[in-house]
Amino acid sequence: MSETNAIVIFGASGDLTRRKLIPSLYDLYRKGRLPKNWRIIGVSRSEFSDEAFRDHAEAGVKEFARASYDAKTWREFAKNVSYLQGDLTEFEQLQAVDRHLCEWEEGHGGNRLYYLSIAPHLYEKAVANLGRADMVHETHGWRRVVIEKPFGHDLASARQLNQAVHQVLAESQIYRIDHYLGKETVQNLLVFRFANSLYEPVWNRNYIDHVQITAAETVDVGHRAHFYDGVGVMRDMMQNHVMQLLSLVAQEPPASFQAESLRNEKAKVFSAIRPIRPQDVAKCTVRGQYRTYRDAEGVAAGSTTPTFAALRFYIDNWRWQGVPFYMRSGKALAAKSTEITIFFKRPPHLMFPMPEGDKPAPNRLSICIQPDEGIHFSFQAKVPDTPAEMRTVEMSFHYEESFGALAIPEAYERLLLDVIKGDASLFTRSDAIELSWALIDPILEGWDSKYAPPMNFYESGTWGPSEAEELIAHEGYHWTHGCGNDTEDSERP
Repeated sequence: MSETNAIVIFGASGDLTRRKLIPSLYDLYRKGRLPKNWRIIGVSRSEFSDEAFRDHAEAGVKEFARASYDAKTWREFAKNVSYLQGDLTEFEQLQAVDRHLCEWEEGHGGNRLYYLSIAPHLYEKAVANLGRADMVHETHGWRRVVIEKPFGHDLASARQLNQAVHQVLAESQIYRIDHYLGKETVQNLLVFRFANSLYEPVWNRNYIDHVQITAAETVDVGHRAHFYDGVGVMRDMMQNHVMQLLSLVAQEPPASFQAESLRNEKAKVFSAIRPIRPQDVAKCTVRGQYRTYRDAEGVAAGSTTPTFAALRFYIDNWRWQGVPFYMRSGKALAAKSTEITIFFKRPPHLMFPMPEGDKPAPNRLSICIQPDEGIHFSFQAKVPDTPAEMRTVEMSFHYEESFGALAIPEAYERLLLDVIKGDASLFTRSDAIELSWALIDPILEGWDSKYAPPMNFYESGTWGPSEAEELIAHEGYHWTHGCGNDTEDSERP
């Protein structure tokens, strides 16, 4: 029997498995990228037969798979999908899962991927039980454990969870997943920076005026209100997704495209960010809440959980000294958009005749992560048949136009394949987790103190509270609204 490869999904009856994991694995199978002799085993407390679980999974594939559903391909795929009823936190039931795997492996061992699609408060016990059941030793094949976000709810809990997990697993076995890092457009940021000699020489404080990072959602908390209340935008989005985007923009070129080299540079960025002290939160941050948030079922009366946040960070290193990084994220905003916008400095002198006090808009590079994936660069051009009138024009690249509508895979597809291959480049290391929380904790502490800025309310369908504009506008800036299509220049007076 050739080497086996088991993909064990704990919490397999949940929404993540139906919407993301099984459809992504199905797409990998269609592309011939799953390893030989593979099998998917779903495990959860729900009552499913093998056939019922396959039907449940098939419905998810029909609705969510990027590749078109094909009945014949699904039947071939489904032969290797099975289900076991069991509770990961119950040791005896976990032993039964291990016995089932050993029978399939015919006693020779094999590779195993354990995906913890479970509630975060169960992570410690789940990992401890995997160790106790002797299911993570790599004597006869590799063992890798995927842990979903959130990884802790503050620095202390993240550190405790790291310590608990490291008692059972080596860091090389741990894959802390953040699906934002699996997006093609996020990965392209590294290629764009380090494979094109045009931009890297000017990617620093000498040429860049400021950086904006936006992660905006149109949806409100909806059915997640009970979970979201007390968590808020800082823990739900800023600490992980937005901070990861910041690290990719600001990191130094790694020595090689190896996982540890990339992760080392990201950790260096977090180490260099100047913390916002609790007494400075009113100057450097804005918090907001959409006006109808407290009406949602599951939200505590008078809740002060923010659904919007805007921050200004500085990175104290040679490359970025003095360059402000503006970050914002929120729910119930005007558009769904995740983008990174680089504003370059204006030329030091313009010889062209212009109205007094008028200045051309700065060059702007917009990296659009979703939904209109692509890159836009704006620059000044002379308007025909004028002496020297200038107008901002744009060069654009769209993934769909260049590579086709189905070219961009689901983020989980890439990340699952990387776990199988043992490539941890797009997964967060323990030190980066703790460094990130060390930057977010003082802000949350300040928001719960006498130094807290006011809670600013905003209407759903807007771009958040006006105070966020004031945070950036007091230096003459404006937020960009809509990747590559902003109508309001962000510039200094």
